[in-house]
Amino acid sequence: MPLRRARLRSRPAGAALAGALLAALLAPVAVAAESAPAAGSAPAAPAARIAPEQAPDIPVANVQAHLSRFQSIAAANGGNRAHGRPGYRASLDYVRQQLDAAGFTTSVQAFSASGRTGYNLIADWPGGDPNQVLMAGAHLDSVSAGPGINDNGTGSAAVLETALAVARSGFQPREHLRFSWWGAEELGLIGSRYYVSSLSSADRAALTGYLNFDMIGSPNPGYFVYDDDPQIEKVFQDFYTGLGIPTEIETEGDGRSDHAAFKNAGVPVGGLFTGASRTKSAAQATKWGGTAGLPFDRCYHSSCDTTSNVNGTALDRNSDALAHAVWTLAE
Repeated sequence: MPLRRARLRSRPAGAALAGALLAALLAPVAVAAESAPAAGSAPAAPAARIAPEQAPDIPVANVQAHLSRFQSIAAANGGNRAHGRPGYRASLDYVRQQLDAAGFTTSVQAFSASGRTGYNLIADWPGGDPNQVLMAGAHLDSVSAGPGINDNGTGSAAVLETALAVARSGFQPREHLRFSWWGAEELGLIGSRYYVSSLSSADRAALTGYLNFDMIGSPNPGYFVYDDDPQIEKVFQDFYTGLGIPTEIETEGDGRSDHAAFKNAGVPVGGLFTGASRTKSAAQATKWGGTAGLPFDRCYHSSCDTTSNVNGTALDRNSDALAHAVWTLAE
């Protein structure tokens, strides 16, 4: 099925005015009680919501704090956060608690895989057009060999912190925002496949795009962008062009992560990746730094995939790129 193109919108007029209002929109404000209109007067029209033109900076320290929590959860639960294990459910409960406290509507979707119960976590931000839904997601499970902090604590933590930034800013885009954390990805993308198969045809048609983040803090990082949907790809590439950082098309994980089920259902998809077991070339080391001749992530699917296995600069950049895409595509 041909991909429907993500509906990118041009910036509204009055960018200068919107920029001036941005700080006020992002700061918490106390809302005064409205006084009753004078007798005989028409009620005042409600103030229009103004969506911020730029995404807020995502504090990498917050993202790293989530990673530390995932590490602690794994340590307390047999050293991993794998499907069907207590560390996975504890990770899901932690993420859900953060989202519930921030005002999201959350739901847990159960499924069965390899004789164990798995779970997807879905979080909807109130508001936006229910017939135009932008999703961003990441798999929350690790392999059984280790805590899975780069794979895929990094994607899970960045999606979580972006969702929390939506709540902090009071962002009210035209599209409805939905965030997701998938179970049993490491067993064959099972959680995301289950979710997509459970959608009605109308619900699938409402999805304007799905953004996937799987391993975005590799210790010897590259900067790879999915090339599945041209318009989503351009949003990410434009972000990195603005930083003066070249990107490459992602090929190592093509079809091997949770975007696959959405793509197969005709949903426009995109995402970011910093590399796994493939070796960084000399040309890539010249372009991005790091060490040629070594894997992008030497601890891929291993017990050493801990908080010390994450490049903070790559994590910071990709977290900001994630938020930029959400703000840009949903406005």
